[in-house]
Amino acid sequence: MKFIALLLVALLPTHWEPDFEHAKKLAKEKNELILLNFSGSDWCVPCIVMHRDYFNNTVFTTMADDNLIMVNADFPRKKKNIGSPDQVKRNEALAERYNKEGLFPFTLLLNADGKVIKTWKGKPDVSAEQWAQEVKNICDAQK
Repeated sequence: MKFIALLLVALLPTHWEPDFEHAKKLAKEKNELILLNFSGSDWCVPCIVMHRDYFNNTVFTTMADDNLIMVNADFPRKKKNIGSPDQVKRNEALAERYNKEGLFPFTLLLNADGKVIKTWKGKPDVSAEQWAQEVKNICDAQK
């Protein structure tokens, strides 16, 4: 039974917190870091690959569940994929603060106060497993 529960947890997608302010509150409560990812989910091929190969990788999701509050600031182009006006406004505010260059994908590791600890421009140049370990090492060093 325990194996089945673990298998189900491993198959669940990573939870993305839609509200950055709420993510900061959760990060403080849980003593975790925030991983903020800027993506173009319906037009940016490297973004799509990053979500498929990195964020949906079992090693990464297991690590993230124990160490990170995940926030995805998505900037889709197709009308059907655009979020609510409130979500668009929140994402634009995040971009103004953390991604003035308009890079996609662009990933940041932040502390609970929103201070940048580490950034990755584009897709990581290591495997998903190696990247998950790199992120975990940073998380461990911050505790």
